[in-house]
Amino acid sequence: MVKEIQFTFHNGVKIPNIGFGTWQIPNEEAYAAVTTALENGYTHIDTALAYQNEENVGKAVHDFQLAREDVFITSKLPAQIKGYDETLQAFDETISNLGVDYLDLYLIHAPWPWTEIGKDCTEGNIQSWKAMEQLYNDGKIRAIGVSNFSESDIQALLDECEIVPMANQIPFYIGRDQESLLAFCNQHNIVVEAYSPLATGQILNSPPILEMAKKYDVTPAQLCIRYCLERGTLPLPKSTNESRIAENSQLDFSISEEDVRTLGTIEDVRED
Repeated sequence: MVKEIQFTFHNGVKIPNIGFGTWQIPNEEAYAAVTTALENGYTHIDTALAYQNEENVGKAVHDFQLAREDVFITSKLPAQIKGYDETLQAFDETISNLGVDYLDLYLIHAPWPWTEIGKDCTEGNIQSWKAMEQLYNDGKIRAIGVSNFSESDIQALLDECEIVPMANQIPFYIGRDQESLLAFCNQHNIVVEAYSPLATGQILNSPPILEMAKKYDVTPAQLCIRYCLERGTLPLPKSTNESRIAENSQLDFSISEEDVRTLGTIEDVRED
């Protein structure tokens, strides 16, 4: 794990600087994957109600027998849920699935339903956010945030709500730096979490990345994950492969500023 880089939300809550993502990991594989992650020093586990794996994520954390306060657990409000009461109900389902009394971080999964990308759900997001503020004030969540939100989506919350989001989880990887959004979040002290730091594997065979990884004597995956840290974002790599789970956490090297700039010029090679 990386010792020299730390992340702290604007409310003072500290978050481990690498998270283990569980997106696209089926429930039947989640127990083994999360157990392997915990065995390799991950203490930050990211899941979501929509992933349909919260139960085995929670069981793995419970069976590993770390103290609850030593594991940072993130989950997310499903993208299609927009409303105060509906948000409270979804949160209750999540903590029941996970078998915990509180969450460390709870995120609105997206500003719109996945079936209606781009739809204006401002009022629904505001109502969901107010419910999350209530859960936060009640001590049921240590930090609240958003995911896949643009500057305008976040600004709509800032204009109407009391608590500034503590995190925005977005796709961020070499070739997709989202500079404007990153600057906006930094301006408002919002931690940017980088999901898909490997672009679901599609950038690992990029010649300039292979060449740079060889220079640092690391794997392409390690280079890509470390790049996210060098850019001030918190990476959430995911895998079900035991050796890759271990490898992805071994990031005790640094990339020079010049090489970070070089990597930043690589174009997005991902095929959406």
